[in-house]
Formats: sequence, structure tokens, C-alpha cells
Amino acid sequence: MQEQHQGAAPQSAQRVIKKYPNRRLYDTDTSSYITLAEVKQLVMDREQVVIKDAKTGEDLTRSILLQIILEEEAGGTPMFSEAMLANIIRFYGHTMQGYMGTYIEKNVQLFTDFQNKLSEQSHSASPEAWKQFMGMQPPMMQNMMSSYMEQSQSMLSQMQEQMQKQTEQMLGVLGLKR
Repeated sequence: MQEQHQGAAPQSAQRVIKKYPNRRLYDTDTSSYITLAEVKQLVMDREQVVIKDAKTGEDLTRSILLQIILEEEAGGTPMFSEAMLANIIRFYGHTMQGYMGTYIEKNVQLFTDFQNKLSEQSHSASPEAWKQFMGMQPPMMQNMMSSYMEQSQSMLSQMQEQMQKQTEQMLGVLGLKR
């Protein structure tokens, strides 16, 4: 029996979805076939999903998540502009690729945290408190956005420092250090 450390959160079980050669997705949790839209809903519900090839066991999760994003971008209002997509493509193979992925991931997490705080405040408020909140919204939003921007700027500064250190190390190895 494994010991759980005090204060450690229990790990949530991953929901395993198997993808068959006929492109059908099988949810091992419910023992039924599901659609891509249902996988999207699992993600929206914050379920931990892993999608594996039924024959090889290869992890296809990223591929399926990208397929969901592609379908969302193709229908309705896209989230990514053509310019943004072109810029993302330009980072592939670039020395900044690893940093950019981390930077985007952390910024999306900061934005999600910001959105959750705003949502919590709106749900816990009485009608009178909500009225006061709406009356104070511009200063409150400014403070929250300011905090978000400071954290984002801090991450960018850290990324720049890491790049500088790596450049200095590389120049040192090549004997070109000033």
C-alpha cells in the first residue's frame, strides 16, 4: 500500500480514451463510443483525459486537442488571427521555441486565474454587493489587470535573463566571450 504524504492532494485519475483505426473514440470510463465534441466537453469540464491509439498505445492526446482547436477555429469566431498563427509558426525551430511555449502557457494560466477570481467574486456577491462591485468595476479591473500585466512582464524579464545567460554560455564555449 502506498503512503500518501500529509497535505498532498490526491491525484485525479486520467480518463482514458482509445482511438481506433476507424477514427472512432472509445471512452473506457463509460464503455461507450464518444464524439470529438464530447472529448471537448470533458476538457471543458476539466477532466484529465489521455487519448491513446488502441493498437499501438501511442499517446495521441496533443493531436486530438489540436484537432479540437482546429475545428473551433474553423467554425464561428476564431481566437487566433492569421498574424498570430504566422508568428507562432515562425517560432518553430527557432532557439526561442521552448521559451515561447512556456511564456504562452504561463500567460494563459495567469489569464485563467484572473478570470476565475473575477467569476468567484461575482458568484459570492449578494445583489447589493454586486451593485457596488459594478459601480467600482473600472478601478477594480484596473488593479486586477495591473497585477496580470506585472506578472506577465516579470515572466518576460525572466525569459530575457535566461536567454542572456544561455547566449553568454554559448559564446564562452565558442571562445567568443567578451
